[in-house]
Amino acid sequence: MDRIDLFRIFVRVADTVSFSRAADALNMPRSSVSAAIMELEARLGVRLLSRTTRSVSVTPDGRLFYEHCQRLIADMEEAEALFLTERNRVRGVLRVSLPGRIGRLIVAPALPDFLERYSDVDIDLDVTDRVVNLVEDGADCVLRVGALQDSALVARKIGMLRMANVASPAYLALKGQPKTPHELVGHDAVRYASPSNGRVEPWEWEESGKLHSIALSGRVTVNSAEAMITCCIAGLGVAQAPLYDVRGHIDRGELIEILSDYPAEAIPMTLLYPHRRHLSGRLHVFADWLDALLRPHLDCDAT
Repeated sequence: MDRIDLFRIFVRVADTVSFSRAADALNMPRSSVSAAIMELEARLGVRLLSRTTRSVSVTPDGRLFYEHCQRLIADMEEAEALFLTERNRVRGVLRVSLPGRIGRLIVAPALPDFLERYSDVDIDLDVTDRVVNLVEDGADCVLRVGALQDSALVARKIGMLRMANVASPAYLALKGQPKTPHELVGHDAVRYASPSNGRVEPWEWEESGKLHSIALSGRVTVNSAEAMITCCIAGLGVAQAPLYDVRGHIDRGELIEILSDYPAEAIPMTLLYPHRRHLSGRLHVFADWLDALLRPHLDCDAT
């Protein structure tokens, strides 16, 4: 096997701390990944990974070699791009993780444009509402909506999502339209529970420069934005959702925006990827393309 391919396999195993996850990410048999690591260790004469029946860990020699491998891989990709045409200067598979509705409603329909521009790049698209661990899941980049906790990753801020308060016409005809958030007491809410921790989000709004919140009751609790919007359209209660997510329903009269003077705090949208030094050409062009694609759906520019 080519030496640089061995390096790529080792980096993926070290990132995921798993032969199986690395094999899935590389689209290779697990036995081939294991054989590649054994070949690399034999060439170097050192143990790079410690294996047990239940776990894989990187040895001190492995950690030292890992840094060199990342630099070599990045340098190789830059060198390969020098003499390629502008259209085909990037190539390979890019593994991207996106939130469910953004992936389905915005990115997936636009992918033909990206694939036409970059004919040698293939996209492995993970569309999910669960919180993806970029390293463990073998993703090259992850789009996050909300506050960040991955301090070791590079964060490229795309923009801010304006929130909207909505309810169906049938619900408002039955319960009446509130004029202030305090009039929501006694109303039903389609409650949203975080998929990661199960926490039910309170109803929030900004007023006089301060953020306020109240806990609303409701007979339905969901853990996906899609289910929340569907339940709201069905007349099961009021809801808060990103404006881009409900704009079409508002335009079609399926939902009515309420309490527009009391919006929830805008939510940051951020693209996360590994350290900038190792940003591949295909990730660079995808990040620029995604930024341009999403900005028209945002109501506040990134600062």
